[in-house]
Amino acid sequence: MLLTGLGLLAVGCGGPVSHPAAAVTPHRAISSASTAPAPPAASATPTTASSTRPGGSPTLRPAPLPPGNLHQTRAFPGAGTKVFHAEMTDLWAAVVTGHARLAVQAFFPLAAYTQVKAIYDPAADWHSRLFGDFRLDVAAAHQFLGRDAAGARLLRVIVPSAEAAWIGPGVCYNSVGYWHVGGARLVYREHGQVRSIGIASLISWRGRWYVVHFGAVLRSAATGVVDQPAAGPGVPGPAGGC
Repeated sequence: MLLTGLGLLAVGCGGPVSHPAAAVTPHRAISSASTAPAPPAASATPTTASSTRPGGSPTLRPAPLPPGNLHQTRAFPGAGTKVFHAEMTDLWAAVVTGHARLAVQAFFPLAAYTQVKAIYDPAADWHSRLFGDFRLDVAAAHQFLGRDAAGARLLRVIVPSAEAAWIGPGVCYNSVGYWHVGGARLVYREHGQVRSIGIASLISWRGRWYVVHFGAVLRSAATGVVDQPAAGPGVPGPAGGC
């Protein structure tokens, strides 16, 4: 289900785009490569986080979003923490209901984005493009699960932590660095079958992972994307991107 030869609308987190209604487009997110140091002492085995109530309301809530006056750190994010568990529970609740706002605390914070991006009006870009794409991708994932989406149960989240890289200032229109990892996997059970979809990009803020691109980093049209759906847990990655 890999789409190739796309006419790309933007590079990484570039300029704003307007969005019509979502359409399901299974796709491996495409991202530009970057040079960055390796993460500190990361295991070669992907980290997993489990969810106990993936189809319903979140049972854990992440800590409050970091205030805009707090600066970035190089703390490496963990994927086995209660906060990450809560974020992924929120993300799955958004997918099974189709309501992206349920996952707002799992999404890269606006206050952090305005510090990261060296572009004109990053706040407007966050609202119109970044979170706009996320809404479309959540709707596409919900549609992909089908009419019985509410019965789909999240089993675990696979994060290829060993492939994470520090993206320094000056790359991808950034003025502040962060940790990035691509191709995490949401592994779920629906109708007795184990399946999975990808999370195109997670990036860090002050030692926490956040979703920044769900279905795709780049897209050829303003439609929702389901990243690399697969039977079974799928394959995390690829590495690279920003």
